[in-house]
Amino acid sequence: MRTRVAVIYGGMSVEHEVSVISALQAVQNMDQAKYEIIPLYISKEGTWYTGEQLLDIDQYKDLKGLLQRSQKILLSREANNRVTVNKDPKPKWGKAYINEIDVAFPIIHGTFGEDGVLQGYLELLGLPYVGCDVLSSSTGMDKVIMKNVYRDSGLPILDYVWFYSSQWNDAQEDWIQKVESELHYPVIVKPANLGSSVGISKAADRDELEEAVELAAQFANKVVVEKMVQNMTEINCSVLGDYESAEASVCEEVLGSDEILSYEDKYSGGGSSKEGGASKGMESTNRVIPAEISEDKTKEIQELAVRAFQVLGCSGVSRIDFMIDKDTDKVYINEINTIPGSLSFYLWEPTGKPYKELTNDLIKLALKRTREREQLMFSIDSNLFSLSKLSGGKGSKGTK
Repeated sequence: MRTRVAVIYGGMSVEHEVSVISALQAVQNMDQAKYEIIPLYISKEGTWYTGEQLLDIDQYKDLKGLLQRSQKILLSREANNRVTVNKDPKPKWGKAYINEIDVAFPIIHGTFGEDGVLQGYLELLGLPYVGCDVLSSSTGMDKVIMKNVYRDSGLPILDYVWFYSSQWNDAQEDWIQKVESELHYPVIVKPANLGSSVGISKAADRDELEEAVELAAQFANKVVVEKMVQNMTEINCSVLGDYESAEASVCEEVLGSDEILSYEDKYSGGGSSKEGGASKGMESTNRVIPAEISEDKTKEIQELAVRAFQVLGCSGVSRIDFMIDKDTDKVYINEINTIPGSLSFYLWEPTGKPYKELTNDLIKLALKRTREREQLMFSIDSNLFSLSKLSGGKGSKGTK
């Protein structure tokens, strides 16, 4: 019997379309002899759908029509601990049951999918799932928390200032002075919890800083202002594994059309690579694979990538983005993507790991984590209600 894999994608995120592309590419590269694929598409409004037609990328050109032909669903945990896909609403006649899920494969980038929210829901269902858990997902998604953890772990990051948008509104002049005294211009301004370069901009003076913060605050209520490396090389490296064992991929050099690699650079430009065959992932990004950097620098970045992955307790596959300051030759971690575009398969193919093998490894890692957690105790046999006389809704005096 094939393992039933629910691929969850779409979602309520500015990266919705990228998620659809990544998910369908992954589905095309799963071993159909081993896995029965169940597509679970989440609309931008948060409604869940299933149906074979959702696996055809051309159908998304008429999204409204596609969803009218698809089945709304809900997931349910049954008494025997099975997780089932059911019709929503439940029909008056006939079966609501559609299928059963053995393991979930989330491929939602950004908010409500990469930030631990979806992972928490899957935990409550008791459903094994691919990728990072709640804590590593949420830590990796929040650039402020991520930077704090990396800094305290001795990993190289750029100097930064962060604040809530409400704090900026209440004391804008104070925050401007803090940025100017601690970082100096130019700086990069980012929403704290988005990827794909959305809401990110450069500021070379006060006026541009105000505009950049205003833009970032449209996407997140927490804003990061970071020292800008003006003469840099952007290098990405993927990591596969978990807290026990992890390996790094080849490195790629990303070529943007400006100092900041824009959303358009990543998903709307033209792809390239030295070998010509590894540029299919985020098909559009201009890249050089392997990166044209020294062996020593490659090794340094790969070792930092594995450390950055394991410090957060990541699992599955992630992509860690780096910057090399060409003036000082120093390497800095920019961010970690715990559900990278197309799952970074294009960084693994040059190592001899085809996409089909990568997806198989990810599913095996998910099931390994489940086996480990089954050995843990999450509750104890007790009945506090029998220990003393209770007083209804009034509680017990002097007890905590």
